[in-house]
Amino acid sequence: MTENTPDTVAVGIDIGGTGIKGAIVDVTTGELLTDRKKFATPEGGKPDDIAKTVTDLMESLGDVPASATVGICFPAVVRHGVTMSAANVSKKWIGFEAEKLFEKTLGRDITFVNDADAAGFAEVRYGAAKGKSGLIILTTLGTGIGTALIYNGVLTPNAELGHLEIGGVDYETRAAYSAKEREDLSWKKWAERLQVYYERLEALFSPDGFIVGGGVSKHHEEFLPLLKLDTPIVPATLRNNAGILGAASLSTMRTTFLE
Repeated sequence: MTENTPDTVAVGIDIGGTGIKGAIVDVTTGELLTDRKKFATPEGGKPDDIAKTVTDLMESLGDVPASATVGICFPAVVRHGVTMSAANVSKKWIGFEAEKLFEKTLGRDITFVNDADAAGFAEVRYGAAKGKSGLIILTTLGTGIGTALIYNGVLTPNAELGHLEIGGVDYETRAAYSAKEREDLSWKKWAERLQVYYERLEALFSPDGFIVGGGVSKHHEEFLPLLKLDTPIVPATLRNNAGILGAASLSTMRTTFLE
């Protein structure tokens, strides 16, 4: 990595309910400078166990430059380094000083953010929304629905729009990819639910574009063409690297303005 200056190199770590992924990143280009490493999330997802796994992952990356910043994204609302919720991990994370735990464990300052926010920011800086102005809403369709709001390159954190109440229910329980699997819905039937969801987002926010992420986005041709919206809607391009790239990129800046 001798061709990279210190302020372009960062570590991105993406913590999920089943896996923890990470790599060293050139944040100027969005290129991974190491292989992406992945460790299983410890059973139960408790704070100390996850922190130990993150330490093991960092060590597996080899010689991390001392000047490299570190960004970690996590499936929770994150307020001033405190996790205010917990998705598919231990409830011990709720109200927990998560950023302080990782800084103590890793022995360096970190930037700690919501996972959907990291993915959305990465898509704006390197992916499907690069160079786009206005309001972009990223949605990740998985176990739940994660969302990120970015306006002219500025991230508004912790937008939990998957939990919009529609028809008297928390609508991610009806429209997340897990609902499709659980109820064995056809692509057409699932798209009908997504139509209701995205129409509500259009009515509330009048966005300039939607980006659809999550593992199911690799099958976007099966359901996105079935949606009839006024807003352009496209699949995410960064796939499983989005959280890593977004966390790494956000760690290098004290503001969330794109350069």
